[in-house]
Amino acid sequence: MAQPTRRVIIQGAAAAVGTLSFAPHLLAQSGPVRIGYAMARTGPWTGGAQTSQEPNYLLWAEQQNAAGGLDVKGVKRPIELISSDDRSDVETCVRTYQKLMASDKVDLILPPWGSNANFAVAPLANRLGYPFLAPTALSQKLIDMKLPYFFSLLQQPRRMCNALVDMLKANGVKTVALIYVDDLFGLENFAAFKVALQGTGISLVEDKSYPGGVKDLSPVLRSMKDKSPDAFVGFTYPPDTILASKQAKEVGFNPKFFYASVGTAFPLYKNVMTPAGAEGVLGMGSWNTKTSAGAKAYFDAHVASQKKEPDRWASGACWAGLEILTAAVKQVGLDRKAIRDHVAGRTHKTILGDIRFEGSENVGTPGTVGQWQNGEFEVVWPKQVATASLNPAKPAWK
Repeated sequence: MAQPTRRVIIQGAAAAVGTLSFAPHLLAQSGPVRIGYAMARTGPWTGGAQTSQEPNYLLWAEQQNAAGGLDVKGVKRPIELISSDDRSDVETCVRTYQKLMASDKVDLILPPWGSNANFAVAPLANRLGYPFLAPTALSQKLIDMKLPYFFSLLQQPRRMCNALVDMLKANGVKTVALIYVDDLFGLENFAAFKVALQGTGISLVEDKSYPGGVKDLSPVLRSMKDKSPDAFVGFTYPPDTILASKQAKEVGFNPKFFYASVGTAFPLYKNVMTPAGAEGVLGMGSWNTKTSAGAKAYFDAHVASQKKEPDRWASGACWAGLEILTAAVKQVGLDRKAIRDHVAGRTHKTILGDIRFEGSENVGTPGTVGQWQNGEFEVVWPKQVATASLNPAKPAWK
């Protein structure tokens, strides 16, 4: 079973809630907005969930309540977060959301972390009519399911892989070695990457899958080193991203382009590898404080409230999704069908720029590549959204 449900009305809303005891007839209009979610606080998903999602949920509720509450069609109402640990387990996650929506009948939900959990929960949310703005679902299969209530904020595998391959081709890469985690995320990205390679003249000299929770990648990295590829690509999760980087350093595998996926844009990566050790490493990323004034304000607020930096990829998507949800509730209230229609039917101004959806897919944010440079994860591709120029030759590991 999941850990006991955590109910939190973020500090700053207590006074507003207290006034309701004197006016019970106002509860329907002015009581807390009950928002539920499950989030990994234990297990292998924890690193991603506690970097890219839950801190942003807490910051959002804190900010809204400090301003008097969430604006529900002109009425300020405090946010009550109802959440529990999904233990990095899909079945626990699904049971939790089933209870939140079908039994507890919360007003709104926020998505869990990761493609696998989102793949399991999104159809349930769609069936029960809950808008689902997912910041960490990277799955074309989910998009292709055409769930009207599901919206994916991240750029999908085709867009991300096209951008990566475009960058490699533009910089003279001829050979690539690749690893990928053997799950939905890894399989879809590997398939999209192979399609993107077609007609480019770039050869895939070796590709290997690995199981989730892998503890040693050194044999495959040694094999790849022997083939001397121009580029290495890893469709990896945070623990694997760090493992592959550390072991590549240990075996002396240092191609001109070294790209890993989830976790590369985390501050943890820079801290573990050290800024000098991370220098030149590429990964999935789409924003930093140079992206917009709103992005800088969000970054500063996150550090002040959560005492840590957000990552430079999915945290931005998470905050953009919360911005979209906030604007929708202000405009149409808590009618979930009306929220869904509001999200689907217009272009949204966010810290990442304009976002709009075709079906479930965010088609406003282009595929991007980021790179660690001088202690910052810079957007380096495509050039029209870059915050710094690409360094086309990774320095030696340090």
